[in-house]
Amino acid sequence: MTPDAAAARPRDAIDCDLHCAPASMDVLLPYLDDYWRSYIDDATIRLGDLSYPAGAATSGGPAPAAYEDLAPLLDRDATRAAVLSCVVLDGVHRNPHYAAAVATAINDWLRDAWLARDPRLRAGIVVSTLDVPSAVQEIERLADDPRFVQVLLPVRSDVPYGNRLYHPLYAAAERNGLRIALHAWGRAGAAPSTTGIAPTYLEDYLSNVHIAEVQLLSLVAEGVFATFPELAVVFAECGFTWLPSLLWRFDKDWKGVWREVPWVSDRPSAVVRRHVRLTTAPAQLPRSPTEVAEVLEMVGPEMLLYASDAPHDHGTSGGALLRDLGAAGVEAILRGNAEAFYRRSVA
Repeated sequence: MTPDAAAARPRDAIDCDLHCAPASMDVLLPYLDDYWRSYIDDATIRLGDLSYPAGAATSGGPAPAAYEDLAPLLDRDATRAAVLSCVVLDGVHRNPHYAAAVATAINDWLRDAWLARDPRLRAGIVVSTLDVPSAVQEIERLADDPRFVQVLLPVRSDVPYGNRLYHPLYAAAERNGLRIALHAWGRAGAAPSTTGIAPTYLEDYLSNVHIAEVQLLSLVAEGVFATFPELAVVFAECGFTWLPSLLWRFDKDWKGVWREVPWVSDRPSAVVRRHVRLTTAPAQLPRSPTEVAEVLEMVGPEMLLYASDAPHDHGTSGGALLRDLGAAGVEAILRGNAEAFYRRSVA
């Protein structure tokens, strides 16, 4: 992280996207049975952060691998609470049984190595989208632990998230008071668009935005929020400046073809504003303070949850986000919106 970016980090915030990751697969082996330990050893499977190449300007270094690596950062910023995102599950593998076993191992590791160490920490339940029934079982297994506040899914999926395939997962999340977090990236073997695999990291990185747009359209148009009225979704690390133009077009075209989606009984923009939030990093804001103010007015400060996205480095744009807001807007983004959004306590 650059000095300017570090200086822009606010204090006493509820951080809704703070990364952690096991240093290696060896860390997870104690949480796996003999079969999977042998499977991993024989195939020499390793964990890796495929999303952020080591030399990429946005990487900011490796995610904290132990609580001792994270504690100084929490103390430096007087962080009120932080929601951990562990996204290492989404590699190139396609074995649903393996993915389910590793998801369980990651969650048990999160409980032992992180949540038990600091009352400020919360986490998303890691599940595999390759096997929805196993994901539901994992949600139910951890549902009684209030430190898990959401279900963590990659924004890239084999089937759009509005599909009925995912309804049992949403039912389990809603029933247990958990939010859904769609986090940037996903399996590297999946194309970021219908036109095929992106050949460069630059294209792949930017693709998170239009994938998030497609998922948002799918969730609303396919009636997820009509079926699960208490469900809510946060898009993490996918930006937010794209939202106003998408909602304008969504409302406009819905007026002409609403008969296709009779369950969308209100303007799509209104549905989104009731059920969806977005994290502040990366902010992707213009340079002009006037234009920043215009963007925030169109998005609505109430739609944003503060996220450092540490250790990923998105520059100083996040500081501009809060610079010209009044006290009420700053309080909402740093703390109030998160407290209202999560059904489980985050502070």
